[in-house]
Amino acid sequence: MFNEIVKEIEWGGRKLTISTGKIARQANASVIVNYGDTTVMCNVTAKKKPKEGIDFFPLTVNYQEKTYAAGKIPGGFFKREGRLSQKETLTSRLIDRPIRPMFHEDYKNETQIICTVLSFDKENDADIPALIGASAALSISDIPFLEPIAAAKIAYIDGSLVLNPTLTELNDTSLDLTLAGTADSVLMVESEADQLSSKEMLDAVSFGLESFKPVIALIKELVEEVGKEKWVVESNNNPDFYKKLSTEYSDDFSKAFSITAKLERVEAVKEVCAKIEEQHLEEDGSNANELSSYIKKLEKEVVRNKVFNDERIDGRKLDEVRNIASETNLLAKVHGSALFTRGETQALSVITLGSEDDEQLIDGLEGNSKERFMLHYNFPPYSVGEVGMLRAPGRREIGHGKLAKKSLSAVIPSVEEFPYAIRAVSEITESNGSSSMATVCATSMALMSSGVPISKPVSGIAMGLVKEGEKFKILSDIMGDEDHLGDMDFKVAGTTDGITALQMDIKITGITFEIFSKALEQADAGRAHILEEMSKTIAVANSDLGENVPIMTSVKIKEEKIREVIGQGGKVIKKICEDSECKISIEDSGEVKICAPDRKAADLALSIIADIVEEAEIGSTYTGIVHKITDYGAFVNFLSNASGLIHISEFSNKRIKSVSEFLNEGDEIKFKIVGKDRDKLRLSYKAVNGNIDGSEDTEDQEEDNNVESTRPERKPRSNNKHRKPRNQSRDNFKKPKEEKPKEDTKKKKKLFFW
Repeated sequence: MFNEIVKEIEWGGRKLTISTGKIARQANASVIVNYGDTTVMCNVTAKKKPKEGIDFFPLTVNYQEKTYAAGKIPGGFFKREGRLSQKETLTSRLIDRPIRPMFHEDYKNETQIICTVLSFDKENDADIPALIGASAALSISDIPFLEPIAAAKIAYIDGSLVLNPTLTELNDTSLDLTLAGTADSVLMVESEADQLSSKEMLDAVSFGLESFKPVIALIKELVEEVGKEKWVVESNNNPDFYKKLSTEYSDDFSKAFSITAKLERVEAVKEVCAKIEEQHLEEDGSNANELSSYIKKLEKEVVRNKVFNDERIDGRKLDEVRNIASETNLLAKVHGSALFTRGETQALSVITLGSEDDEQLIDGLEGNSKERFMLHYNFPPYSVGEVGMLRAPGRREIGHGKLAKKSLSAVIPSVEEFPYAIRAVSEITESNGSSSMATVCATSMALMSSGVPISKPVSGIAMGLVKEGEKFKILSDIMGDEDHLGDMDFKVAGTTDGITALQMDIKITGITFEIFSKALEQADAGRAHILEEMSKTIAVANSDLGENVPIMTSVKIKEEKIREVIGQGGKVIKKICEDSECKISIEDSGEVKICAPDRKAADLALSIIADIVEEAEIGSTYTGIVHKITDYGAFVNFLSNASGLIHISEFSNKRIKSVSEFLNEGDEIKFKIVGKDRDKLRLSYKAVNGNIDGSEDTEDQEEDNNVESTRPERKPRSNNKHRKPRNQSRDNFKKPKEEKPKEDTKKKKKLFFW
């Protein structure tokens, strides 16, 4: 029934298997990729004809994780998977970026790639198998995909490069790099590093390029056996017509692209486009798509020719960075803020510090985890002078925010050094190229202004490329048009000590290792210049936190005291939070973490907790509240869970008739713990305050005070068998009792019961 074809190799210490022909046979192509015990199904489908009037390539990539893959049931009210998680979104982008440039340039058919995680072994991540599976499915399909690509993950552990590290190994690495490419060129790089040098990064890229060549060879074997014939893509190229347009309008475009101000330049370019359409668009609009593609091609040619002549749109040198301006503490009531402007790109970053309760809980296939440092990137339509709907963050915003977070994670202090949850929000207020790197710079400065002790400031820069044949030019700090009309978007972030993040995307079928190396070298110089400009505003983190930052403190209590602090049903700790206006969390180890709005609130919470956990000690002095007064003394409550009796004899060395003559219930008094009787605390008023009646002790009385008891020692009862039997009335041995009202008797019994 099935004609299953299976190919496998040993790769990175585990078996990699690619199979097809058994599942999802109605798709254009489907493959199952196994790596370790992680399994991903990759299906590709496409429409046979392009949609009329379309002038772009409608490619959709969806990576989805099914919780059954890890033996889990989704949480929440709806017990099924919903919208894509952040990881699913980022992995979808990871697959899209290297695959997109590998389609035929004239192919405009709607195409969809769906990668589904079917099994997850909690050690081998599914992102690399998914990318390999997408490449294999496209390669064996009839969709015009040019050539197979592959990917690998590289780590740097104990001074050595490791191919496809497990999730456990990634906890101890100073590099997490994902690389994709063809057999001889780089297509995509995504990395997070702990301030590594350019040489170390280049070595990792070179190692990765070599490592996935066996995978490309495996895909080619599969193509030879089951590959379908590719669709023929119709091309509407009319070289003569394009040459005519180039002759007539190149100078107009050249003048338009020489305007420095973005909005003015955009309007000038629109006028040239409108002029072309007015003269060459057919009345029925039948050649609209063809004319649109020629206009875009001509725009691209004009800008690229300028670059090859060492000319840029705004007149800068190829390695020159735009003018930079920055400032901090713009907003009075936030915990930290910074505004970073580079040319016509501007980012406003705002920092908020919170408690452990504010950390983001992440529920993934790997298990539950918490994210202490969060960075959210927003790209509103006004930043590019447009009108648009405000929607939930899209893939681009999630991707840019993640890149900026990776860039800064290496310098964020540990929770032991800085016990705060940290949230950074970057509002892009202007955009003309590299807003993600502006976010890195602005957030670095905002963190320092808020008092977060980051180890080093971080800057970022975006590099561009124009390549024709063997000729190429590398551009520093690219503008929007240079990104749109160029061949590469290469972003590098780091400190003076090294690189913290690197991301590269290209629009051509790969770049050589030589180009990659030169771009990285030029980027290092640009980053250093930006860091120098940032240091003129702020160079190190402020030593003090802002006045609006909550106070974080902690105290260690005995584990057996945790229950007392929490109380039944959390009643006690809820009351402490209400009274002090603090957030409080308690670890199983007994560490109590307090997040307070100010120092006064923190001290109040600490004081209440100290009273709860403090143990009464004999010989110590305390203050308490008189709870009840009896004929023989006063009961006093103190601390939060302790009480004791001050016997009437402990109020004065002289006989007093009643304690109630001097005290009332609810009075606050000082006393000293002088002993214990069967776990009952004996308290003394006179040991701290002197006689309550104001009388002075005589020398004889002072000596008597040092005697524990004047009561004669009671002899033990004799065991003499000849003692008189106890069958006679004991009335002769008792003093007659005075008659007392029943009410008094009951009251006395109640007191003694206490």
